[in-house]
Amino acid sequence: MVILVCGVLLSVVSGALAEKQYEERELERKKFILKAALGDEIAAVEKTEIAVMYEQRVKESVVNSKGETVDGIAANAVKLKNEYKKLEKNGSVKAGQSINLPVYMVMNADGSEVEYYVVPTYGFGLWDNIWGYVALQKDLNTINGVVLDHKGETPGLGARITEEKVQNRYRSGKTIFEGDKLVSVTMKKGEGNDYSSDPHAVDGMSGATLTADGVNAMMSSYMNLYLSFINAKKS
Repeated sequence: MVILVCGVLLSVVSGALAEKQYEERELERKKFILKAALGDEIAAVEKTEIAVMYEQRVKESVVNSKGETVDGIAANAVKLKNEYKKLEKNGSVKAGQSINLPVYMVMNADGSEVEYYVVPTYGFGLWDNIWGYVALQKDLNTINGVVLDHKGETPGLGARITEEKVQNRYRSGKTIFEGDKLVSVTMKKGEGNDYSSDPHAVDGMSGATLTADGVNAMMSSYMNLYLSFINAKKS
């Protein structure tokens, strides 16, 4: 009897913890999306208000690499790690596979029009997976902001991709197109250089070249995966 009671209690506790973990992951996802788009505006928003703000400002959708809307699946149900496994090393979708790509449309304050498009990215750094969110202005070319995170990059080196100082380098007019060609934005080798005049380059991280390479590959492959969607919206 005691064993049965303990088993029931453990099951209840485990379920409660799992639900709490899910809620925390969802809150982090929403915060990252809003931060990529709105930047400093999010710094003043209390944790308890993030979900409310997200509900008011963000519309979700899922598309495939052809830019077609995928019905019947919610954006938060897409597991980026599983979708990433559908890609070849060059970032293209494996033959016979179809990839689900969430799109988050951040509306202006009165909800009348899209102000930013936020797309998630996923890749591999030096040691393990890295991921992030890229916010494009409504021209679907100019980067408004990025949020980057990782699982196991080296503290003080590759793990610096989580620092705002590094992420802010993608602001200030960086663009993913050069004319009609998608070229993305490249984090350069070394640090302390001025790339303010180059719309497709940002300063690197000293001692973290391989992590930067992973960020570059991730940015390039995912911008190309969203290319059909971007072109359809721009036309």
